Amino acid sequence: MAAQDPPTANGDVEEEEEDDYMNMIIEEPSKPKEKETYTQRRMRIQRESEALGRVKSKAEKAAEEAAAREAALSTSLFGTTSQANKGLAMMAKMGFKPGAALGSKDNVDARTEPIGLNMKEDRGGVGLDSEKKRKFREQAEGEVKRVKAEEGDYRERVRREREEARLEGMVGAAMRVAERMDGEREEEAAGGQQPSQEDGTRRKISTKPLKQINILWRGLVRRREEKERDRRMRYDLHQSLSRLPTYEDDTEDKDDKRALGKDKTPYMLVEDLEEEDPELDELNALEPGERLHKLVMFLRDEFNYCFWCKFTYPDKEMEGCPGLTEEDHD
Repeated sequence: MAAQDPPTANGDVEEEEEDDYMNMIIEEPSKPKEKETYTQRRMRIQRESEALGRVKSKAEKAAEEAAAREAALSTSLFGTTSQANKGLAMMAKMGFKPGAALGSKDNVDARTEPIGLNMKEDRGGVGLDSEKKRKFREQAEGEVKRVKAEEGDYRERVRREREEARLEGMVGAAMRVAERMDGEREEEAAGGQQPSQEDGTRRKISTKPLKQINILWRGLVRRREEKERDRRMRYDLHQSLSRLPTYEDDTEDKDDKRALGKDKTPYMLVEDLEEEDPELDELNALEPGERLHKLVMFLRDEFNYCFWCKFTYPDKEMEGCPGLTEEDHD
């Protein structure tokens, strides 16, 4: 038989306490635990560390050490008593006085202040900073010298280019003078005859080969002939595109033909324009000053003409001319 509960005082078995459903408290269902982010975790650890006593960082410790060191260095040893400072007391017994230098009184150059403290925080050698400063100073000085040299070279190059351009202009002027004077001499030798156009205006037509022209102004004639050749090629191309070349109108008079470009003036280019000229290339390879000197001497010897005076003298002596160079005529 099963064991029975012990009887109560009144002999009845205590009934089980019934549940009170009217006063029962129903708990809310718990939410699942959210995952903690990095920022939340860092802030939680910071709050816990502050509550337990925060550990100082390396930067804060270094700042406190630097502040304590500066405070100690700024405190004078002479402000303390001799009993507190044993070293100062020993120095005072040997005759030291605050504000005076150590050693003999005759040593006027003695140091009155202690050697300054320079904290070294890196791992470099003792003389590494000085070496770095020396190399940096040498590089800076070298850069300054390089910039000055480049600036000087640039100015010299610009000055030289301007001087060469000026001399080239004077060479061209001397070549034109020599060509004109030589043409006038040939005209006088031919009896003063000169080819002319139908309207009476003179037009110089070059029929002489280039290699028969004086080398001193041959380059001028060659450039002129090349320019004329290019102009005539452009003109012929334009005429061929603008109208039919075979069209002829019997009713057109002389003025109409001239206006339409049909009245062409014959112009003969030199025969050897396309040929190479080593002699002219050799002359052009010379400096502008040398070519100008050759032209000046040619004008003086052949025509008694001074390029700098702009005057033709009556005889070879050229009395009154200051000299051969431009500086002599300043």
